[in-house]
Amino acid sequence: MKISYNWLKDFINTDLSTDKVSEILTDIGLEVEGTEVVGIQEEDLKNFVVGEVISCEKHPNADKLKVTKVDLGNGNVEQIVCGAPNVALGQKVPVATSGAIIKDGKGGEFEIKKMKLRGESSNGMICSKKELRLSEDHGGIWEMDSDLVPGTPLADIIDTTSDTVFEIGLTPNRADAMSHFGVARDLYAALKNRKLSAEKINKNFKKVPTSKDANPISVEILDTKNCPRYAGISMKNVKVAESPKWLQDRLKAIGLSPLNNVVDITNYILHSLGQPMHAFDADKIKGNKIIVQSGVYKDAQFSTLDKVDRKLAGTELLICDTENPIAIGGVMGGLDSSVTAETTNIFLESAYFDPVSVRKTSKAHHINSDSSFRFERGIDPNITIKALEMAVELISELANAEVIGEVIDHYPTPIKNHKAILNYRKIDSLIGERLHRETIKEILNSLEIEILTETNDILELEIPAYRVDVQREADLIEEIMRIYGFNKIGNPEKLSVAIVPGNGFPEDTIENTMANMLVDQGFYEAMNLSMHKDDYNKWLDLEDEKSVDIINSLSADLTVMRRSLLPGLLENVDYNIKRKKDQIKLFELGKSYQKIDGEFHEAITLGIVIAGNWNKESWTQKREKVSFLQVSGLINQIFRRLKVTGVQLEAAHTSYEENGVDYLVDGQKIAHLSKISKKVLKKFDIDQEVLYAEIYVKDVIKLVQQQAKLKYRSISKFPMVRRDLALLLDKEITYQEIENLVKKTDDNLIKNVNLFDVYEGDKLPAGKKSYAISINLQDENKTMNDKQIDKLMKKVVNSLKQELKAELRT
Repeated sequence: MKISYNWLKDFINTDLSTDKVSEILTDIGLEVEGTEVVGIQEEDLKNFVVGEVISCEKHPNADKLKVTKVDLGNGNVEQIVCGAPNVALGQKVPVATSGAIIKDGKGGEFEIKKMKLRGESSNGMICSKKELRLSEDHGGIWEMDSDLVPGTPLADIIDTTSDTVFEIGLTPNRADAMSHFGVARDLYAALKNRKLSAEKINKNFKKVPTSKDANPISVEILDTKNCPRYAGISMKNVKVAESPKWLQDRLKAIGLSPLNNVVDITNYILHSLGQPMHAFDADKIKGNKIIVQSGVYKDAQFSTLDKVDRKLAGTELLICDTENPIAIGGVMGGLDSSVTAETTNIFLESAYFDPVSVRKTSKAHHINSDSSFRFERGIDPNITIKALEMAVELISELANAEVIGEVIDHYPTPIKNHKAILNYRKIDSLIGERLHRETIKEILNSLEIEILTETNDILELEIPAYRVDVQREADLIEEIMRIYGFNKIGNPEKLSVAIVPGNGFPEDTIENTMANMLVDQGFYEAMNLSMHKDDYNKWLDLEDEKSVDIINSLSADLTVMRRSLLPGLLENVDYNIKRKKDQIKLFELGKSYQKIDGEFHEAITLGIVIAGNWNKESWTQKREKVSFLQVSGLINQIFRRLKVTGVQLEAAHTSYEENGVDYLVDGQKIAHLSKISKKVLKKFDIDQEVLYAEIYVKDVIKLVQQQAKLKYRSISKFPMVRRDLALLLDKEITYQEIENLVKKTDDNLIKNVNLFDVYEGDKLPAGKKSYAISINLQDENKTMNDKQIDKLMKKVVNSLKQELKAELRT
């Protein structure tokens, strides 16, 4: 949230520096994340003067450039090459002379220096209003008043009033501080507690004048639950025009674009007092009646102010005329009833809408407006008329409008302030020291919390309705400490801690072991949101019925809970590739979610994604592209470290991968490795090979706990023998089939089978591939002789020929 210091001073009179204000606001919970100076300062106009164009000729070497001579005063005439289409002889123009700094208002800048443009010297720059940051007009140079004297500094002509804007990281519970008035209210309480000079200014706006005319617009509230209060006033003879500079500057300072005086005033009041308002073109309200209702116009199309056609669900709270909806209550107005340059009569709305209703509607329609942002958190229900008074006063002044009739205020059941009990001893207990009772009462008073009764230990308090976040005794103590200052609470000299023995968290140990092994291999940990857009599930061909949809999604891109860690990691890969990273090794340890038979399930998964090169560039070794075998070896290494035994591999394939393999223990899948298909990679704008592995953490933890009993045996005294085989097989045969068959031949003597080469190419028959494997043999009780080895190898070869139709290559 952006807060302008100049605007803040409309409500609190203080001479504190912006740095001090930032410090105090942060101390009281309104954390200032940064400050920005906006507007034009006097030093920004150094070396800018008024010039007179005394010569203007076409550039000899460029069609769109002109060579001008500009009188800068005191006999100083400079040649300046200018590309503006409207530069002409005799004009008075703003000139940036040598040494002037042109700023773009976004941190970019460049210095004006003498140079040559297409062969012609140029010493200076004739400026547009945009280059001076006076407007967005960049259509040509600024043609200034003809009475100005050449050489006059622009600082003498242009208003150099600047402003400091605070960027406040507002927490969702602080609805009361979502305005300049709300921040000023908090700042005043803090300054008063710190005995710093400040005067709180309560602006009392003029009461809305009434006329003898009857109200041209009537109001009927059919849903008082979702609209507890609705106020409005009609105004005529409105002159819709551009807002005055002071109002535009205020809105621009906090990042808003001025539209016209009427709309700008409603935005100004919203950010001043925190009360959203809306102005309807009264002539477009059919039947001259406003009806506030819900449960109507289901499936109707409604065009909102952002020019989007939305299908109504029939559950929204709607502001309607006698024929159609004209606004979604608390969320956004309708395009058809909006104020335009042709508007002459308006109806001003100032209301309080139920926060839950507004939030449901705004999320359902994916609208996050300034109004809904405030209404759904809870605004002050008792500032409604004050905001209306402020609007009428400003519109009367800036748009020459007149009030018709009187204020309409439907408020059948006023929202009352809430009461709470505060115990002094509870304060002392929670903060660890005793605060002076008078200090506590002064803070409560500065926060507009009224003390109804007091005893030695108890305060009965009445809390303003706008403090929706202060309901309990603990909330009151937090408010006291926030203003008093958490930094003032000292550390105790002695700290007592009870140490309770426990068994630790073996699950965390296993997860950390896997993560640390990956970090040791050069991987970086990624942390992605648990939500993503529904398209990702479609790209991976995941069944819709198993997806967990989010009812009140944060945005259109966060509509379902993730079924897999893969989409988030592919986004990370794309991000890194676009930043010229040629070695991407990432992992994420997180949850995935799905719905099975109506029940929700969570799974903890370790996702690993690799793209580009396996190793970093170095003079000691050549770079290697990531391979399937390297990643498979990494997964096996993790399982060996965790002492998971009996792992078997089985070929697998899903729609989002070109090939894959499952890791099984006793038929239970504990991991999966795959090469992602080009079709899916294209969806994520990735044009290089990506390998993805996932380890199912809960299943691995269960296995580790089952196999945790350590068994020891002595190392064999007898040597191990290695024999190699080169096999020609059909392409469909997997290595796992070979390994299983070889080990089955003699499980006691065959200790290990390893694949060390795979070849496919035009030198082999069609449909064939070559595997080179090594077999390690060992007898635990004696040294194996050649006869025994040859007999066993012959048995292995025969088994491979019979079962897999393998051919022995020589």
